[in-house]
Amino acid sequence: MHSREILQKYLAFFQKQGHKQIPNLSLLPENDSTLLFVNSGMFPLVPYLSGEPHPLGKRLVNVQRSMRFEDLEEIGDNRHTTVFHMLGNWSLGDYFKNEQLEWAYQFFIEELGLDPNRLFASVFAGDQNAGKDSESIAIIKQIFAKYGIEAKENERIFCYGKEENWWQRGEAVGELGGPDSEIFYYLGEGSGVGKNPASNQNEFIEIGNNVFMQFRRTEKGWTELPQKNVDFGGGLERIAMVVQQKQDIFATDNFYPIIKKLEGLTKQKYDQDIDTTRAMRILADHLRAASMLAMDGVVPSNKDQGYCLRRFLRRMVRFGKNQLRLENISQTLFDSVIESIGWLYPELQKQKHEIISLFSEEESRFEKTLIKAYPKVKSIIEDKKNAKTLINDAAGTAKIGFDLYQSEGYPPELLYDEVKEAYPETSTTPEDYRVKIVSFFEKHQAVSRQGAEAKFKGGLADHSETVIQYHTATHLLHQALRQVLGTNIQQQGSNITNERLRFDFSYSQALTETEVEKIENLVSEKINQKLPVNFRIMEKAEAEKSGALHFFKQKYPDQVKVYYVGENLEQAFSKEFCGGPHVKNLSELKPIEIYKQEAVSKGVRRIYAKFV
Repeated sequence: MHSREILQKYLAFFQKQGHKQIPNLSLLPENDSTLLFVNSGMFPLVPYLSGEPHPLGKRLVNVQRSMRFEDLEEIGDNRHTTVFHMLGNWSLGDYFKNEQLEWAYQFFIEELGLDPNRLFASVFAGDQNAGKDSESIAIIKQIFAKYGIEAKENERIFCYGKEENWWQRGEAVGELGGPDSEIFYYLGEGSGVGKNPASNQNEFIEIGNNVFMQFRRTEKGWTELPQKNVDFGGGLERIAMVVQQKQDIFATDNFYPIIKKLEGLTKQKYDQDIDTTRAMRILADHLRAASMLAMDGVVPSNKDQGYCLRRFLRRMVRFGKNQLRLENISQTLFDSVIESIGWLYPELQKQKHEIISLFSEEESRFEKTLIKAYPKVKSIIEDKKNAKTLINDAAGTAKIGFDLYQSEGYPPELLYDEVKEAYPETSTTPEDYRVKIVSFFEKHQAVSRQGAEAKFKGGLADHSETVIQYHTATHLLHQALRQVLGTNIQQQGSNITNERLRFDFSYSQALTETEVEKIENLVSEKINQKLPVNFRIMEKAEAEKSGALHFFKQKYPDQVKVYYVGENLEQAFSKEFCGGPHVKNLSELKPIEIYKQEAVSKGVRRIYAKFV
């Protein structure tokens, strides 16, 4: 069964249960400074899980592309990927545990044909804040009994603590949380009954997680929510792996066209040895992830999402050259990316030449980095002072390799090849060198991760009072830009923190001091008028007809929420497709100052503004 059919069956199954489909959004979180990328299917729904009414009602379903860049170093095994597609269904204060668990298992067993004997469950064991999830255990036992299976605790149902089976949005007072129940598929030999998935991870793979969002955090612990939510998430790629009876996620239709192309180009077999398998997995994952980032408008740079894209492309060059002796990676492999996921993203074909050009330029730039660094590498190797280290000291050699990578961007793997050629008698094995290099990188990553956690500590959208105020100010700024610079101005992205707002828009030149002053004055004028801010839920076609602004590349559901600034929608100063939240009246805002502007890419400007 192709992944396309799995997705179609999933959407159809939950639409039969009264769910409305919502769009597959960009990987770039909109109006949120707490995340580099959308990292789960539920991310776009944070306001609605907190109580905002959703335009399409209380039962929703979709597939959402998601990225977990922090998994980068784990790529190379049979199950981890940086980008994945999360199948999700939600109940916003409607159905709860009985319906959700019944539907989840019914979908896997009856719609996809999975063997119920290979399905296992985990539930929350309980702690001082919430008791053991006995309710879910009883429901799961009844479900398995329908298929003639006696599901006993510690045999088919396992209880885990908070780290494994409790989900919460964050640590702050007011955050949402609750127990969850995961669904595992057994990949091993025999029945698997009695094997604990937590201690036999290589033999099991998680294919779904039912989160029961029934608590809110208080100063004293957790209290029951009046609105109990359900959030189900299941990775399409992992589900495809078990449906297609594979032991390797890269052997599914989501990746195998890329692997097959690599075999043809390199004349090497995917499974011929560990290093070749790992290199092909890394190339397949990274090119697929990079392609989706570029599709969503990211360009290589040294900051944030652009840095991540650059990292993907440079790792591709490193592994492609070092292990597979491959050149022009993007140009030769991009068609196989389209073959694997083009059915879901037809825009990849439309943007093909633009993306290949972007990637090829970055690859070429990195090739130049390698060429530029080589004289320094050669000098280090030929320096007799270094000979003893390079011949006998794995840690010292790794330190040289790490420093070269930090200063020159030179891949440490390539250094070992040079050392081996210059000093065949070296006692340092590839494995010794790799272990020491990994140690240096882990120390470096620990420091980097601390910085990243400080920058993106929320993990999900920040809806503090100041951020909500800046969100509304962004709408005012957008309209002011259109009035001062022309109605061809289109929003290209935005980012909001407690300190400022950042707004990207289509424009090819720097704003003059006069233009900046006019924009600031127009925003201040509207704030001084104390205009109300309201929303209306409308049919998409009707909303477009009203003149409400929106991302032209973005997909929207049939019904949308339109926020407008003014007494009514027809005469509003600003009106945009937006999920909210916003202030109730502009009197809650302060005037803004545009304190910085810069070019982002060709034809796109970025401005920074803050309240004064």
